[in-house]
Amino acid sequence: MTNGTITDASAQTEAQPAPRRRARRGLVVGAIAAPLALGAVGLSLAQNGQPAMITPVAPVAISTLAPSGAIAAKGEVAEIFGNKFVIQDGSGRALVETGREGEDGKLVDKGETVTVQGRFEHGFLQARIVTRADGRQVVLGPAGGPPRGSLDWARDKVGLGQQTDLPALKAAVEKAGYGDVRVTGRGPRHFEVAAKGPDGRERLLHVGFDGQIRERSIL
Repeated sequence: MTNGTITDASAQTEAQPAPRRRARRGLVVGAIAAPLALGAVGLSLAQNGQPAMITPVAPVAISTLAPSGAIAAKGEVAEIFGNKFVIQDGSGRALVETGREGEDGKLVDKGETVTVQGRFEHGFLQARIVTRADGRQVVLGPAGGPPRGSLDWARDKVGLGQQTDLPALKAAVEKAGYGDVRVTGRGPRHFEVAAKGPDGRERLLHVGFDGQIRERSIL
């Protein structure tokens, strides 16, 4: 089919649409679909199986931490409890969750000044990036991207995966009505994005490579 016209019966057979895939469940609060026409600008994904670039966020005072998909705080490590630690600044204290990578309690040192970027929800900060006192950055959580061993994963490993222009992604999401767009990670065929909706409230966005958005509010 070219230019929207089917020229003969054989072409009509070839042009039959592929069966729709069953919609994934998840991100169920306030889910929407909004075409972004990202195929026109071309999404450039990270190469060689590396995670997509995570948008850096400037740290805020600990006392001002609010529910967000991408927020950061800087403070001194006051206490360490396995894969959790407490940071404090002149305004307050916050509990940081590091996941499996921090289970040995050696990710940071007591008394060290660190910057933690991640998701703040239900009263604690789920760390995605920890910047240590010497400037080293530790990225926590899954690398993202296609499942290991899949065809898409192999293409990424050799540099043939789909490409993503992150500025174009941001511009397209803003065009859909969102602001303060921050990329927080990558899935097999989507990006995880934090942004603010038209009402100014924080949202978590699932931005598919096909240009669709699903969203949910931060609790």
